[in-house]
Amino acid sequence: MDVKNNIGKRLKEVREERGMTQAEVAKESGLSTNFYARLERDEENVSIENFEKILKTLKAKSSDILTF
Repeated sequence: MDVKNNIGKRLKEVREERGMTQAEVAKESGLSTNFYARLERDEENVSIENFEKILKTLKAKSSDILTF
């Protein structure tokens, strides 16, 4: 499994499980909605800093997103 291409899918799944919109996650993470949407579509790479912000917003652990 390609971990990079799975991150966006898992971000979307966890976000939806939390009942949040892309705009809510983006705003609470200090990111633009457009950038966050591109992350979910695997069109952008996420930095460690932004990944940590997103995890905090989603109240998730890295292991919830980085599945192997």
